[in-house]
Amino acid sequence: MTTSGGAEEFAGRTAPFRGELLAHCYRMLGSVHDAEDLLQETMLRAWRAYDRFDERRASLRTWLYRIATNACLTALEKRDRRPLPSAIGAPGDDPEGPLTPGWEVPWLQPFPDALVPPAHGDPAAVVAARGSLRLALVAAMQFLPARQRAVLILRDVLDWPAAEVAEALGTTTAAVNSALQRARARLGETAAAGEDGIGEPADPARRALIDRYVTAFENADVATLERLLTEDVVLEMPPFLDWFTGRAAYGRFIARVFAMRGTGWRMVPTSANGQPAVAAYARGEDGRHHLHTLQVFTVAGGLVRRNTVFQDAGVFTVFGLPAVLEPGAFPARAGGAGPGNHM
Repeated sequence: MTTSGGAEEFAGRTAPFRGELLAHCYRMLGSVHDAEDLLQETMLRAWRAYDRFDERRASLRTWLYRIATNACLTALEKRDRRPLPSAIGAPGDDPEGPLTPGWEVPWLQPFPDALVPPAHGDPAAVVAARGSLRLALVAAMQFLPARQRAVLILRDVLDWPAAEVAEALGTTTAAVNSALQRARARLGETAAAGEDGIGEPADPARRALIDRYVTAFENADVATLERLLTEDVVLEMPPFLDWFTGRAAYGRFIARVFAMRGTGWRMVPTSANGQPAVAAYARGEDGRHHLHTLQVFTVAGGLVRRNTVFQDAGVFTVFGLPAVLEPGAFPARAGGAGPGNHM
C-alpha cells in the first residue's frame, strides 16, 4: 500500500498505540533510545505489511505487539544486556575512594513517566503500566534470555493467553508455559521481588519522604539524610562500576560529594519508571546551577531503599532536563528552599 490516503489511514490508526509500544520495547531492551529505534522499525514493518493485515485474525493492537516483539528479539541477537552496577560486582567498601568508570558498559536507562500512555478513563491501568516499568524489574528482566523475557512480558504484563503468545513467537503453548515458569522463578530470586507494591510516584507519603530527602540534601544535612534511608539502602551510579550499601556508606559518600562539589545544590522533583525521582543541579563557579545527575528512588516502608543515580547526557535529553537551572524557574517548596514539585 503506497497511496497517501493509505499512509494517512495507517498513521491515524496506529498513533494511539505508539506510547504503549514504546514502553513495551523499553521493557524488552532496557534503553529508551533503543526503544525509540525499535518503535520506528515496528512501524516500518507494519506499514510494509499493512495491506496483508486481517482484522478477522487479530486486532490491530495485537498485530502491532507481535511485530514489535519480534523486532526486539531480532535486535537483541546483536546487543548486550543492560545491567546496573549492583548486578555485575560486589559493593564497594571505601566511599571516599576513587570511582571506577565503566564507559564500555551499555547501562540500563530510566524511562520517563511522561512517556507512559494516558489511562483513557482507567487510572489503575496507568499505575499497573508504571509498575511493570519499575527499574529493578526491568533490570532483572535483562538477565533473562530474550525469548523468556518476551514471554514474561506478553503473559504477565499484557495478560495474553499462552496460545496467543505461542502464535506470536512461532512456538508451542507448552514451550511458552515452560519459559514463563523459568522466567518467574528467576525473577523471584532478584531484588525486584522484594519491592513495595506498585503505586503512584506522587503518592503523598512517598512524595513527602522525597521532599524531606531533598530538603536535607539542599541543606547538606547528612545526618538527616541517613535517617531517611533503610538500613540496607543501596546507592549505585552508572556509568561508574562502584556501588555502596548501608546507611553509613551512603552518608560517607554524600559527605564526600559535598566536600568535592560544594553544598549549594538544587533538586527538581520528577518521576521515572513509576518511581519518584529528582534532577540534581550543582552550583558552579559561575554561581549558576548546572545539571549533574538524575536520581531515581525506590521507597520501602516509608524510607529510601535504593537510589540509582544516572549521569548520562542522553538520559538528560530524554527527560527534557535543562542544562542550567535558571533563577526562579521553579517555586519554592513549603518548608524548604529550592525548586518545587513541578517539571
